[in-house]
Amino acid sequence: MEVRWVTGFLDSPSRAGEAFWLAVTGSSLSARRGDFATLVPGDGDAYLRVQVLGSSPPRTHLDLHVSSVRGAAGEAVGLGASVVLDEGDLVVLRSPAGAVFCLVPWSGEVVRPAPVRWPGGQVSLVDQVCVDVPGKVFDREVGFWSALTGWERRASDSPEFEHLVRGAGMPLKLLVQRVGSASAGMHVDLACDDVDREVTRHVGLGASVVRRVPGEWTTLRDTSGREYCVTGRSPTVC
Repeated sequence: MEVRWVTGFLDSPSRAGEAFWLAVTGSSLSARRGDFATLVPGDGDAYLRVQVLGSSPPRTHLDLHVSSVRGAAGEAVGLGASVVLDEGDLVVLRSPAGAVFCLVPWSGEVVRPAPVRWPGGQVSLVDQVCVDVPGKVFDREVGFWSALTGWERRASDSPEFEHLVRGAGMPLKLLVQRVGSASAGMHVDLACDDVDREVTRHVGLGASVVRRVPGEWTTLRDTSGREYCVTGRSPTVC
């Protein structure tokens, strides 16, 4: 399976949190298609969307854009995924650990948007989806995502993390994290060259700080209750 593009979805029970993410990313909102809308960047191709799922708590999921949804779904199931919903050109699945993701057709996206420079001088960009996985299934889950995407595994300095080296031009990296919870999920991460200034900006928009790891990252909760991170990784490194 060849992953041609990647989209991060911010799923919420209502539209109340959409204005927050528009402000965080500096994007505009597209016309709505059913329950979802696209966060349109200032340049490049879109790779973030918001979706109203009234029966679901705030969460994040990943769409993998592929040339053949049917073929990719077969591969995913062969690797251990399970099908939640099959609508032909959209297949919703769960990874072996239970993280939700979708397979959708590729529409020709190729240009990764550039980071945004803010009035405070800092530069930031949503550039990563982190798959949060219970420790007992961590190795299997990393292997699943690597095999599914074809992205090479790369060890981290910290044993609770493992990176997947994204394909050329992809707008989102993948990070797999060991967590203490019993279920798997996902969250988005921003890369930023000044974490303190960026966190202050987010708090001013309505976010609340959950925890700080000085010099590394800060975990925040958005206005819908969804956790995400602002990290000190360079927003300009490919």
